[in-house]
Amino acid sequence: MSQALGSTLPLTLLLAIGLVFFLRAASKDRTTVVEIRSSRPPLEVLPALTEWLLGRGWVAEETNPERRLLRFRGQVEASGSLALLLSLLGAVGAACLGLVLCQLLPALAWWPLLLTALGPLAGWIYRRRAARPETLELRLISHDEATGSALQMRAHRDELIALEQEMGPRLGLFGAGDLLHSPI
Repeated sequence: MSQALGSTLPLTLLLAIGLVFFLRAASKDRTTVVEIRSSRPPLEVLPALTEWLLGRGWVAEETNPERRLLRFRGQVEASGSLALLLSLLGAVGAACLGLVLCQLLPALAWWPLLLTALGPLAGWIYRRRAARPETLELRLISHDEATGSALQMRAHRDELIALEQEMGPRLGLFGAGDLLHSPI
């Protein structure tokens, strides 16, 4: 076995490990809890947020006035283009592993190249793990006419960013600005 082949096999295996970790990160739950404030009263903020959420496909699941809680349910869909990219990367990585095995074990002939057929498995795993039900909770923390309203929101990070960008200027929301500048 040459030195080139001996170093190529570990690098190819690292490629496979990297794909596994990328799959885990792509389908990771990114639920975040933030506190959002508005200078407007809750009777103006809550209906506007509810209308916006219903327009985005969320379904009202629970309304609990005693706990000052609104809970919404939605279904997160996996990205078709990301599933395709992961399938392609999985196929290329498996083909690379097959080529290395063909060189290391010539007695196997071309059979290791059949590992390429495992490529779509990466996209299937991603689609299965990323498509899941999500919940969004809005809890009214305080409502003072002088200071406005304070809400605690528990939702997926992307939904909170969309809320901040679309509804922030209209409702005078502030306090979650760190989501847009976060490295995650």
